[in-house]
Amino acid sequence: MITDDEYLKLLQDYDFNYKSGDIVKGTIEGYDKNNLIVDIKAKSSAICPEKEILKEENENVKDLYKLKKEYDFFIMYKDEDEDIYYLSAKKVAVSINSKILKEKYKNNETIKGKITAITKGGILVNVNGIKGFVPLSQIKENKVEIGDSIDLKVLSFDNSLTNFIFSNKKVYQDNIEEIKKEIFDKIELNMVIKGTITRLVDFGAFVDIGGIEALLPLSQISYKWIDKPEDILKEGDKKEFEIIGIDKEKQRISLSLKSLKENPWLKAQEFIEDKKIIEGKVTNIKPFGAFVEIYPDVEGLINNKQIEEYQLKTNKTLEINSTLQVEIKRFDAKEQKIILKIV
Repeated sequence: MITDDEYLKLLQDYDFNYKSGDIVKGTIEGYDKNNLIVDIKAKSSAICPEKEILKEENENVKDLYKLKKEYDFFIMYKDEDEDIYYLSAKKVAVSINSKILKEKYKNNETIKGKITAITKGGILVNVNGIKGFVPLSQIKENKVEIGDSIDLKVLSFDNSLTNFIFSNKKVYQDNIEEIKKEIFDKIELNMVIKGTITRLVDFGAFVDIGGIEALLPLSQISYKWIDKPEDILKEGDKKEFEIIGIDKEKQRISLSLKSLKENPWLKAQEFIEDKKIIEGKVTNIKPFGAFVEIYPDVEGLINNKQIEEYQLKTNKTLEINSTLQVEIKRFDAKEQKIILKIV
């Protein structure tokens, strides 16, 4: 028979007058399918339903909550008829994870979220049990689908830590700034670097040099005359380039492709001089004249008037790949200009 003191101690140890919203310690006694049977020192065991357990689809409840181990639980309600308390592990985890997200925000850290829905205004995500929203303006990913994992940063939250707004775009913006700083710290003029052609534009090409884009001007692609970058390049090409311009203030880098090749104009000086007659090949015909190659990658210009006179005289139409005898009227290797005359 127990004494009065022992009885009082038992009452203290098994104080089951819990209220909804209390956080209590509970020891795992067993499992009912995927529900947890928990000892919270009440008259009878409490139950934590599977839906109140924060877990991934492929995670096993028994692996997350071990027998005889103690965990924190949230009291949801008590079923008076069955005299059973129903618990939530999820609410405790969400509360903890909300505080973790607050710290992630302070430290500007990247987190993973799962897309749960797509709306006109953006996407809904789940981040460790916390529901949040990513506005359309804050999505950089080209294509998103429900169930996808997505990189995020916390953009804002309310005082109750229940309403989180996330950004996918900020992840990339912050990464780019870090990459830019790293690249600008180590590059220097005349350095040779590897890059990949990402975009072709009228005035040149953009090149990925390790996470940021540099510009390859049209004039720096080839020593020969080209109308557009696609005459020589295509997107996806991987090449070596020389850095010929660095503007740290404007965060711009200029590249050259042709500077890595021997300058044919300097070599041509050994063979070409004014008034010399030489055979050349028409490489390009423009509204203002025709370009004639007189040495590998060295072209001179014949004006329209000469072309008209030549065609009248020979009764032939000047075409690309036609060969001509031309006289060197003026050769300037430094300015890379040659004026030709048909003979």
